[in-house]
Amino acid sequence: MNNTQAAFGDKERMNDLLIGEKYLCAEYCSFLCEAATPEVVRTLSTLLTDTHDAQHTLFQEMNSRGWYPVTKAEEQKILQAKQKFAATLTKV
Repeated sequence: MNNTQAAFGDKERMNDLLIGEKYLCAEYCSFLCEAATPEVVRTLSTLLTDTHDAQHTLFQEMNSRGWYPVTKAEEQKILQAKQKFAATLTKV
């Protein structure tokens, strides 16, 4: 590898895995909505759960290394979001 090529380190590998897991979660969810038999529903549900778990594990590891920082929402903003959501539910 020459000096002009960027290295694909742990951070980039984990980010690539995380993106893949997120993609799989979305796809399994779509497939699950269209599953025609109970067996397929069970299989897809298991795959979706396993994929969610893997995605969350990757997220936690990246977060612990400072590669996926998350800031805590302000209490006031959380309350506003709850009120907004509750208001939309009462309109339906």
